[in-house]
Amino acid sequence: GNANACTGAAGMAAARDMQQYTAQLLGGRPEQFLVMSTGVIGVPLPMERVRAGLATAAPLLSPLNGRAAAEAIMTTDTRPKFLAVEVDLPGGRVSLGGMAKGAGMIHPDMATLLGLVTTDAMIPAGELDEFLRQAVSGSFNAISIDGDTSTNDTILLLANGASGVPVEDEIGRAAFGAALNEVCRALAMMIVADGEGVTKVVTVRVTGAATPADARRVADTIATSPLVKTAFAGGDPNWGRIMMATGRSGAEIDPMRLALWISAPDEEPLPIVREGTPTDYREKDAAAIFARPEFTVHVDLGSGTAETSLWTTDLTHDYVTINADYRT
Repeated sequence: GNANACTGAAGMAAARDMQQYTAQLLGGRPEQFLVMSTGVIGVPLPMERVRAGLATAAPLLSPLNGRAAAEAIMTTDTRPKFLAVEVDLPGGRVSLGGMAKGAGMIHPDMATLLGLVTTDAMIPAGELDEFLRQAVSGSFNAISIDGDTSTNDTILLLANGASGVPVEDEIGRAAFGAALNEVCRALAMMIVADGEGVTKVVTVRVTGAATPADARRVADTIATSPLVKTAFAGGDPNWGRIMMATGRSGAEIDPMRLALWISAPDEEPLPIVREGTPTDYREKDAAAIFARPEFTVHVDLGSGTAETSLWTTDLTHDYVTINADYRT
């Protein structure tokens, strides 16, 4: 398969053909089958091969084939991304299962990412949409590998009601929402950790912003700066690059109250900048944190109370190699 984007009327016909052929294979109406595509842009789908693949896959549908399905949608991913959870609601227990693919062109607004979450809970479509938007905002729309987005981004949440358990009161809605957030967050973090050429996963936390939009601007700019990300790759705690990205973000900043910490998981944060000037930290302590596979960069703007977090990665030679050779 491929993106089936920039393929004109023939591409739309191919998408409809996939719906119709799948409906013939499995029974049902074509509109009940949703098409997700990703890959090279501007290339017609090889429909004979697509149809053959659908015919092969249809009889293999099974609750036991979750891993196989997750493997089937991989592109430059190096490992499948899937999980399932159960959650107790006031009316009984329901299940949620999810799978996703994506390793490059990953950035908020989802980038070249495909994701599917299913549940056996009883819940109306309108409420599903509300739950999904909330979950995506703190997961798939809070990760960045390379700052690029693509023509092909889809996340679906489907409910068949097979459990007979409704999501209807405040307690049930809170429990279901928390479980969905857990699934989406876990899948999103799998994508970040499996990013093209990635060796480090970095949490970018921004606090003290004047507005939520300002917090997001700063986090986005840090998370996508090539100079910041290459410093991550090299294990170089060049905090001036983080300050550079913060300053050019366009957010309101109080330079006399600006602060920066870095930290490894389960360790005390190391203050790097306080009240706009560097602390007397030891370079070797900062370098040790930047050498870890996971760490946090925390910037406080000193301008308010808004905050946000994003998850990003380093930018390595391997990323360049993978994408220089993508079509070869």
